[in-house]
Amino acid sequence: MQETLHKVLSGDFNKTKFLMFAITMLVTVIVWNLPTSFFGIDGLTVVQQRVIAIFVMAVLLWITEAIPAWATSVCIIFVLLFFVSNSSFKFFQGAEGQYGQLLDSVGIMACFADPTIILFLGGFVLAIATTKSGLDVMMAKAMIKPFGNKSENVLLGFLLITGIFSMFISNTATAAMMLTFLAPVFRALPPEGKGRIALTLAIPIGANIGGMGTPIGTPPNVFAVKYLNDPAGLNMGITFVQWMMIMIPLVIVLLTIAWYLLTKLFPFKQKTINLEINGNMNRNWRTVVVAITFIATILLWVFGDKVGINANTTAMLPIAVFAFTGVLSAKDLQDIDWGVIWMVAGGFALGMAMNGTGLAEQAIKSIPFGNWNPFVILIVACLICYVLSNFISNTATAALLLPILAVVCKGMGENLGAIGGTVTVLVGIAVAASAAMCLPISTPPNAIAFSTGLVRQNDMLKVGIMVGAITLVLGISVLIVFGKLGIF
Repeated sequence: MQETLHKVLSGDFNKTKFLMFAITMLVTVIVWNLPTSFFGIDGLTVVQQRVIAIFVMAVLLWITEAIPAWATSVCIIFVLLFFVSNSSFKFFQGAEGQYGQLLDSVGIMACFADPTIILFLGGFVLAIATTKSGLDVMMAKAMIKPFGNKSENVLLGFLLITGIFSMFISNTATAAMMLTFLAPVFRALPPEGKGRIALTLAIPIGANIGGMGTPIGTPPNVFAVKYLNDPAGLNMGITFVQWMMIMIPLVIVLLTIAWYLLTKLFPFKQKTINLEINGNMNRNWRTVVVAITFIATILLWVFGDKVGINANTTAMLPIAVFAFTGVLSAKDLQDIDWGVIWMVAGGFALGMAMNGTGLAEQAIKSIPFGNWNPFVILIVACLICYVLSNFISNTATAALLLPILAVVCKGMGENLGAIGGTVTVLVGIAVAASAAMCLPISTPPNAIAFSTGLVRQNDMLKVGIMVGAITLVLGISVLIVFGKLGIF
């Protein structure tokens, strides 16, 4: 609001966005005040109708981007607290039970400290410490060395290394770091060849695909894990290891396919590259602490369940160690992408509102989900996610779709067995979000690569559609097969 006010006062205000905001508010007010019978859900309460109106508001604001995406999430939490919770104005609460089941205000606020948020926060902290210590440079140097100096092999190396880093470090930070490493490579390549395009596109492709590898790799994964493991919802208990068992082999196969496509679409004119990655690791005790903590965190994420420690608890290890030892200062915490954290929290709050007010249960009873074709649900949901994620934030897309699909999956019950169960649908949405990489605006790594001026939009569109389509088809097929085998 302060940013909007500043733009108005300075004369730098986007009239189109203001119009979209005004339309959104108008539609929200209309939905808020419609007769409950309009929605065709038996027994719909006033509170549940308000949640529908808030959901409509979120959809319109996230799609139109009338205000920043993180600001939309803040507004969601604010409106839920002030109008739908047991701490809202008494006028909106009505007499006891008059308007339906109100949300617990403490529960709404707790969305920002949800265990899954802490898991994501731990990943951010680990990434910041790794970059600050120079450990990321050392790891990149060590990992690229085995690929030699043949141009195609160097391309494969950058794809795989970017993918691996993106499993544990922000896709945006990974893309920025890897493009920095490529600067000396570009100087060594002839300007008339297409090798520069291949190497530049390898970074966003590697980051987008690699993010699928772990539950913390990208926000849509975090949403999927949240709804799959929610005790009040599906309560499936998907672990860090189960996710990695399926997704890491898939990521490796997809990166290999992407490498083949890049070598064919943008062949190198120069057959060898003398690669030298600049930058040094800070050789002090803090770097040793970061390295040991990094290894210990990864090991506990993978094997922690065997000793009784889950992935969410493990995420507190790097946060606590780096705070206690002074490896990270309060200033370093400013580098955390708090906008993404707020977006995830807002998405969780939407899901909590659907369950906490009984709206999800009412929808399951009133809508015959059990009669729906599971293959149609899966394909339509993934295509919608893929299309939306190419134009708006994949975090916002996941925040909108996953609460709805969690309700649909619960209502369909055993009918989902034909496609491998609920996991196929919800994780499929995360895959579809990561597959969206056609345009410079699709993902931050795409935008960073496009900003170099070495890639044309047509080049990105061509390879993005091909890799995205393969990712969708192969990813969903793998999820169906492993779902039917009962891996989850």
